[in-house]
Amino acid sequence: MTDTVPTFPRIEATVLPDATGTVVINGNVQPVAGADDQAVREAILERVASTAREVGRAVRLTTRDALGEQLLAVHPDGRVEALSDIDRTAAVISPPPNAVETPASELKLTQTGVTAPPRATLNDFLQSRPPAPVGPATTGWQGTVRRLTGGLVSPKPSASELGHRNAIERVQRSLRGPRTVVVINPKGGAHKTTATLLLAATFGTHRGGSTLAWDNNETRGTLGWRAQPARHQNTAVDLLRDLSRFNDVRNAQLGDLDNYVRAQGSTQFDVLASDEDAAASSTIDASAFTELHHTLSRFYRVIVVDTGNNMRASNWEAALNAADQLVIVSTIREDTAASAAWLVDALYEKGHEQKVREAVTVLASPSKVSDPELNRRLDQHFRSQTRAVHYVPHDDALVDGGTLNFDALAPSTREAWLQVTASVADGL
Repeated sequence: MTDTVPTFPRIEATVLPDATGTVVINGNVQPVAGADDQAVREAILERVASTAREVGRAVRLTTRDALGEQLLAVHPDGRVEALSDIDRTAAVISPPPNAVETPASELKLTQTGVTAPPRATLNDFLQSRPPAPVGPATTGWQGTVRRLTGGLVSPKPSASELGHRNAIERVQRSLRGPRTVVVINPKGGAHKTTATLLLAATFGTHRGGSTLAWDNNETRGTLGWRAQPARHQNTAVDLLRDLSRFNDVRNAQLGDLDNYVRAQGSTQFDVLASDEDAAASSTIDASAFTELHHTLSRFYRVIVVDTGNNMRASNWEAALNAADQLVIVSTIREDTAASAAWLVDALYEKGHEQKVREAVTVLASPSKVSDPELNRRLDQHFRSQTRAVHYVPHDDALVDGGTLNFDALAPSTREAWLQVTASVADGL
């Protein structure tokens, strides 16, 4: 039985993304640090349990972190209860099996004039299954409480954790054939290449592969430079030259593509780079893009295309026509956002209104401190033009523009891109 939990002393705790935090006991602020956020939570709970021992009774702890707010009761012996889960359950009274009634609209008239329900099928039986039970909390304070009590106290997942799980399910949903996502903004430095890599990494991580990030620059792009290196330096130009070997469906094999694409390790996606030879004069035009896209769609379920800055290039227009989902990317800057807004106007004029309305807009913070008024203006403008608007935070791991290390990203960055990818998947 739960002890009576007094309102004194007043204790609040906060966990920050950098593995630090604070405990505030009756206004006295105490800093906390640990190896990771889990260690910080455990240190905070130990300090609060010490306070509970001093006052000789359980104390109330209000916690806050990136996943939201949680109310806990911490006892002198270290036991922890999630107060928000107490008294939330209610008895559900079900009618006896024989009391089920068939709606009149579902009754059929037989030859004898007696009504009878339609015959139930296997599909009806399968559709009647209850939803899968929600698993226990694994993150945040709820997950910490569950681990510290060995599962004896198992709080429900927080709203943030449920949202995280829902986003993964949306990313993992089955598709109606191969799908192409095209990332656009005609201005350089708009975050297109970063967005392409992070979308592909999120798709690959949660779908288990069959994802390609493709640099569709008519001459040279930087996607290949930002990717994990391979033992070869082949690009889209080399694949185009040898494409005939992959068009023979009897002999073409996915493994043969390894000599043209660059595997990205644990993130389980491949990269197809644009031409990296400074002395070369070859380019990828609309016809070449179409040939490559037709072949690559036989080997990959999701293709994420990074585009160049020239909207008039034929391969740019070919990618737009092939897109099942557009992603309009901009850093939160006046010039980059104006370029994105001009792009939207141009697509309307060219008859692509429907693709714009179904597009996803991604606004990336160029620094740790953003302009709230500019945020408001951009949100208002692009929310009126596109299906969804997402913000992604500044991350120091992306500043140098070097090889992408997905594991080095802050948890908040990975979560933001998971939500972006789920929104993109909704349109596929």
